[in-house]
Amino acid sequence: MELIQDTLELSAYLAAGEAIDHEHPVVREAAARLTEGAADSYAYARAAYEFVRDAIPHSQDSGDPRVTWRASGVLRQRTGICYAKAHALTALLRAEGIPTALCYQRLAHDEGGGYAVHGLVAVRFNGAWHRQDPRGNRPGVDARFSLAGERLAFAPAPESNEMDYPVLYAEPHPAVLAALKAAPDRSWLWKSLPDAL
Repeated sequence: MELIQDTLELSAYLAAGEAIDHEHPVVREAAARLTEGAADSYAYARAAYEFVRDAIPHSQDSGDPRVTWRASGVLRQRTGICYAKAHALTALLRAEGIPTALCYQRLAHDEGGGYAVHGLVAVRFNGAWHRQDPRGNRPGVDARFSLAGERLAFAPAPESNEMDYPVLYAEPHPAVLAALKAAPDRSWLWKSLPDAL
């Protein structure tokens, strides 16, 4: 699948924003800790990915009722669904000058019936974009950081109307951000996830 930037300006994929607040002290402190021992930008990106994947539980997996959406909040509270974790990873990578985009899949909703949009990121290395999924592993999910072939949490089944969206967004998709901001708790959010973009 060919990935398509929603803007030609690569600088947009380094910018800070409302959700990707990589200038926040909490993000900067986490980035500084992760750079220790990282020999280069690839090693840092891998360390940041593994930190978000493993040290910040996916709130649906852990049963945490809190809803986070701003990167600094995700890092401070150590919880979030896929979108929130993608925002945190994007902020950590952009904080160290690594162009990072937000991207999405449409998958069958695990609550049974219907679909839900799933969030992930794409990092730019060696002139190409590489999708990564920091949602967190669980039985049946083994996502890994990779520039040599995707190791995502889920592979859409086109015969079931699941799909990869090819667009790489510089900012969170408005439908995603609206759902996160409107949710009083995670159980409410889980029932109101966007079903398509």
